[in-house]
Amino acid sequence: MKKINEIFYSLQGEGAHTGVPSVFVRFSGCNMRCYFCDTRHQDGVEMSDEEIALEVAKYPAEWIILTGGEPSLWIDSKFVRYLKESTGKKIAIETNGSRTVPEEIDWVTVSPKNGFEGAGDYEIKISKADELKVVDLGQDLDQYFGYKCVSTSTKMYLQPCFMEEEEVCAAARKSTVERVLNDPRWTLSLQTHRFLGIL
Repeated sequence: MKKINEIFYSLQGEGAHTGVPSVFVRFSGCNMRCYFCDTRHQDGVEMSDEEIALEVAKYPAEWIILTGGEPSLWIDSKFVRYLKESTGKKIAIETNGSRTVPEEIDWVTVSPKNGFEGAGDYEIKISKADELKVVDLGQDLDQYFGYKCVSTSTKMYLQPCFMEEEEVCAAARKSTVERVLNDPRWTLSLQTHRFLGIL
């Protein structure tokens, strides 16, 4: 059994697959407590692998996105293979990178949490990332190019931290735009689902 916060169908709002219809499987629980996290970790229901697959199969999307919380706390190769075989869909994961993930996953997004309040001792355990998605809090950005999961093919995204106060949020976006312009190794990522008012 796995604790699931929610399963929903929407558009991917961030990173390389922005705008792609996807089924999101949001797991409850995380090994970190970053102060800007938008997941209610205490919420969730216990679901079997079969129940998860049946719910996911209701939607026509080509992609399943395992997210959280931290999905690597709950999944293994057997689960990923079962989900792919039973639904015929590709699987992506959004992870903080502090734990290894099954090699059967088709797309790995690492969202590093080093230096953030609540992250504690943080070490990247993943050996390869298809994309790195960094929340911009004014930290040193050069450090991310030294991660063992980053290669010349890894897409590097910098994303402004979402703030409820619009004035603060606008300032954060402007700062991130300037940082990307000053270092073209990065591509700007926006949480487009927030602008569109969708999940």
